[in-house]
Amino acid sequence: MLDGVRIIEVEGLGPGPFTGMLLADLGADVIVVHRKGGIPPPGVPGNSVLDRGKRSIELDLKDAGDVASFMALVASAEGLIEGFRPGVMERLGLGPQDCHAVNPALVFGRMTGWGQESPLSHASGHDLNYIAISGAAWYSADAGQAPFPPPTLVGDIGGGAMYLAVGILSGILRARATGEGTVVDAAIYDGSAHMMNLLMTMRQSGNLATERGQSLLDGPHWSRCYRCSDGGHISVQCLEPRFYAIFLDKMGLSSDPDFARQFDRDLWPGATVRLTGFFAGKPRDDWAALFLGSDACVAPVLSPDEAQSHEMNAARRTWDDTGGVLQAAPAPRFAGAPDWRPPDIPARGQHGDEILTELRRG
Repeated sequence: MLDGVRIIEVEGLGPGPFTGMLLADLGADVIVVHRKGGIPPPGVPGNSVLDRGKRSIELDLKDAGDVASFMALVASAEGLIEGFRPGVMERLGLGPQDCHAVNPALVFGRMTGWGQESPLSHASGHDLNYIAISGAAWYSADAGQAPFPPPTLVGDIGGGAMYLAVGILSGILRARATGEGTVVDAAIYDGSAHMMNLLMTMRQSGNLATERGQSLLDGPHWSRCYRCSDGGHISVQCLEPRFYAIFLDKMGLSSDPDFARQFDRDLWPGATVRLTGFFAGKPRDDWAALFLGSDACVAPVLSPDEAQSHEMNAARRTWDDTGGVLQAAPAPRFAGAPDWRPPDIPARGQHGDEILTELRRG
């Protein structure tokens, strides 16, 4: 879908490389500029899944000759991704003004936690810190428990990479129409707060309380996960009354008065205690088999490895471990597109000569 779109990605951590992977998955020519002679950051393998489908060149952005090569890449591209602290690219002489001087239509994508300009813009932080202050981490716990959302998903990826990708693509559309580039200020703080707006619609109707465990989706017995006898967990979220009725029927509770009034908040705590006991009586997969294919809105909580072996994956082929590297296929999918196969993960600098030759040819 993005054939012919070239994106330059300056090596970074987390959401920036994820954005590059997403755009490469969609067909863009993503060239990642790795640090010359550098080693991967802590926790990042040399053959990172986030580099799949990209081309790699090693450059020293403090070397005049390599800077000239970098600027030639910029001149050839429609978008750029960088994830340094505010001001770093400017100090290197590679900021938006410098890049727009050689490519006025460039979309300069900037990925940060706190934004380019804010009271915290120069402070260190990570995924959990950004979403803690944005409000996005508030509901990520049961009542009385400390919030802890799934690492990276709400902040780095949801609030960061996805918003940067949308911003870059929107900027490219504008640049193609006007010839004018732009700077995309994608802050995880902003994006993770924006993702709260669906919950904010519940607040408008009185169904979102500030106190955890008191809202429509985090208080009821029919909207939570339960521990099973084998230590596994089962998820239950039968919001609509017709689905709740199926859930009760499957559980043998259709005539039980403790479960009769689905939205009676006074009944929720007691019903939760009873369901906790029920689910603790059988292994997770027994419960999963009971509800499989029904409209009860019940599903087992799987690890990524378990998800790969589930029948959903047999049909969708969402998870792949070709070459021993477990990774998820691109999303969304497009009608008529060929079946996906994991693209190569480049070695650092693997395509340097090829890319420089292309630049010399113009």
